Amino acid sequence: MGSKKNQKMTPQQQQYKTLEQKHETKRPVLKNCIKAFLVGGFICTLGQALTYFYIYFFNFTEQTAGNPTVATMVFISMLLTGFGVYDHIGQFAGAGSAVPVTGFGNAVISAAIEHRTEGFVLGVGGNLFKLAGSVVLFGVFSAFVVALIKTILVQWGGL
Repeated sequence: MGSKKNQKMTPQQQQYKTLEQKHETKRPVLKNCIKAFLVGGFICTLGQALTYFYIYFFNFTEQTAGNPTVATMVFISMLLTGFGVYDHIGQFAGAGSAVPVTGFGNAVISAAIEHRTEGFVLGVGGNLFKLAGSVVLFGVFSAFVVALIKTILVQWGGL
């Protein structure tokens, strides 16, 4: 298939494509994956440490410690975003900083900070929920669908 495309190209287009491939920047995919893995793993390790902190010092159970842990992680990422630190972490780690829940906090605050010149209500308030609204909507809808499926299966005696 690729050879057919090259046959349709003029000699000048083929020459340009060769030149383009010669000067194309090679991305260090393996290095980027390792950095994303390490930073994402560190964020998750920090989250696990926070979970243990809430279990041992505030008498949460393993099931109930998740809520304050997530809230704390999102709050920390929002603070780091506000101070401009999380952007540097994101530049270094790529998806390793975006995939954990801290990436959600970063995305929410980034939208608000970007529009702060429009005022607190229309700028910050209106754009704060630009991303969060869709995440909450689809989260609630997904929970509803799963609960509906579980209810149907329980009624039929499947579970």
